[in-house]
Amino acid sequence: MRKDAHMMLNTENKIPEDTAKKPGKDYDDDSISERNKSLGTPRSRPVSELIKETVQLHEKLQHQERPKLAELKSDEQNQSVKVAQMKAAFDSAQKTPEKPIERKPSMRKDMRRVVRQSKFRHVFGQAVKNDQCYDDIRVSRVTWDSAFCAVNPKFVALIIEASGGGAFLVLPLHKTGRIDKSYPTVCGHTGPVLDIDWCPHNDQVIASGSEDCTVMVWQIPENGLVTSMSEPVVILEGHSKRVGIITWHPTARNILLSAGCDNQIIIWNVGTGEAMINLEDMHPDVIYNVCWNRNGSLICTSCKDKSIRVIDPRKQEIVGEKEKAHEGARPMRAIFLSDGNILTTGFSRMSERQLALWNTQNLEEPMTVNEMDTSNGVLLPFYDPDTNVVYLCGKGDSSIRYFEITDEAPYVHFLNTFASKEPQRGMGYMPKRGLDVNKCEIARFYKLHERKCEPIVMTVPRKSDLFQDDLYPDTAGPDPALEAEEWFDGKNGDPILISLKNGYVPGKNREFKVVKKNMLDNKVTKNSEKSTAPHPQHTKLEEILKEIKSLKDMISSQEKRLVQLEEQMSKLAI
Repeated sequence: MRKDAHMMLNTENKIPEDTAKKPGKDYDDDSISERNKSLGTPRSRPVSELIKETVQLHEKLQHQERPKLAELKSDEQNQSVKVAQMKAAFDSAQKTPEKPIERKPSMRKDMRRVVRQSKFRHVFGQAVKNDQCYDDIRVSRVTWDSAFCAVNPKFVALIIEASGGGAFLVLPLHKTGRIDKSYPTVCGHTGPVLDIDWCPHNDQVIASGSEDCTVMVWQIPENGLVTSMSEPVVILEGHSKRVGIITWHPTARNILLSAGCDNQIIIWNVGTGEAMINLEDMHPDVIYNVCWNRNGSLICTSCKDKSIRVIDPRKQEIVGEKEKAHEGARPMRAIFLSDGNILTTGFSRMSERQLALWNTQNLEEPMTVNEMDTSNGVLLPFYDPDTNVVYLCGKGDSSIRYFEITDEAPYVHFLNTFASKEPQRGMGYMPKRGLDVNKCEIARFYKLHERKCEPIVMTVPRKSDLFQDDLYPDTAGPDPALEAEEWFDGKNGDPILISLKNGYVPGKNREFKVVKKNMLDNKVTKNSEKSTAPHPQHTKLEEILKEIKSLKDMISSQEKRLVQLEEQMSKLAI
């Protein structure tokens, strides 16, 4: 290297021989430097500096190459380790082929945790065509958080706007299309109707609660209304404020529960028109909803004081109570499930809508709480005890969410959402016996728009046309398990189940008036067995009924006479 530097210096300082030999020209150092400048040659430097620079460059290069070499070595080591691992895995796979087979099921188990197996996972909702809807209906605008619609296998009932009182429509299910404005209504209430409910044991009997503080029970003709109905079978008077909740007993005949804004619950024997149980001083504020359990031995309530209560109505005592079940101030709902647990919907402190599950044996903490969204609409829960599926319909929402309830944590499993464009004013829910089992229909809703009622069908997709036993276990039929007197005496009875394998064939419904007379006769005969003389209350009640009938006959005859006199006056005036 030193030789190279020395040679470079010699070449730089060497004067060309041709120029030196030319005569008449003397070349000094200045001319040489000028020529060197013009040629762009570098300036001469001492050898020691050049040696130092080259040494420094070598050191720098060595420092830069060392980490790269270390990285390369580490990469080579890692690659060698990976190759060794792959070799070992390959050799072990050849020697023992059971190990990779053991790893595959664990992956499947992990997949099962992510995607839960359920026969209702693919349930989908579909609205029917326009010609199968009920059009031109003036749905009620009353500010009350009830469903405004009730459905059974024969009729659909809808609370509508009415001038000069309260009214609701009762339409046969096949009466689709545009409903004429002059179609007959049920119009006996003097105030707006707030809630309606069909009797589970008679498809022609419906009860209604109103702002006029009364409960009325009506019997609809078998083929529907021909003229408007203003006279109920029974008027039940006992509330001092408007009646906003009506619900029939699930297993006992002719037992009706009503709750009003007077914060009291009354349980009626409709057959006799008597208020048998009055639950007072249990709720300090407005009652939001009341629900019977499966066999009708208990009721659960939700109240404006943010508490849910489990009540034994015959003992008239609170069995369980949970304060601040939901922190929010908006209305709650509470329903019994078939296993005895309670499902509630409400709002959190931050106005988020919640769904919670409670064990009635321990109401201290919920089994699970699901937060959904921040909408203001009250969530109305509809529960199918046969499939353990809960459908949540929010008032003002345009969607229906549905969940499956299981015995394993997290207990409440989200299935899917049916979404549409129009918001819902109310919702009706068809009992299981009114569904089409040939199309694998597991639920049917009747969605109320502003001027329309639209059926929505929930279906499980199945390829087979055969009856699906797993989708349709035996369900509650129309026959009551108990008579009213038996229940009031302390007996309980589970629902009498029927099979839907051949479809539901509705039987002949008993005349409600006949049932009423039979109930009176049964009471009299039971008392006559105990004592020869009948109970004075029954004889008095019969006398009152006879007097009412005679007065009605007199009124009708007087009305006819009044019409005749008016006709005579008009003739005389002409």
